Amino acid sequence: QVQLVESGGGSVQSGGSLRLSCAASGFTYRRYCMGWFRQAPGKEREVVAGIDSDGSTSYADSVKGRFTISNTKNTLYLQMNSLKPEDTAMYYCRLGAYYSGGYYCGRGFGYWGQGTQVTVSS
Repeated sequence: QVQLVESGGGSVQSGGSLRLSCAASGFTYRRYCMGWFRQAPGKEREVVAGIDSDGSTSYADSVKGRFTISNTKNTLYLQMNSLKPEDTAMYYCRLGAYYSGGYYCGRGFGYWGQGTQVTVSS
């Protein structure tokens, strides 16, 4: 049974940093993608960053240069620097079928974590 458990969210001031983690267990896929998505109140869930099983990455334009996605064998990370109030959202970890770079990892069959809240105050 696949499980994704996020941690690392919290409240920070504008310009601050946070590091999100997603511990993944129960999967044995050789080719896959993982990603971070976020959803703010009243808005649709959107991609933040993705990574595929070859290590290629992708980012939403709004976070390029500020956020970095990385992973070890079983843990996905999102280093978030220079945070802005508009980054405030619930952040979700995703494991899905292979998509190069992981940008479209939210499509099709996959798994979601329960989410971790990030709040950035001005």
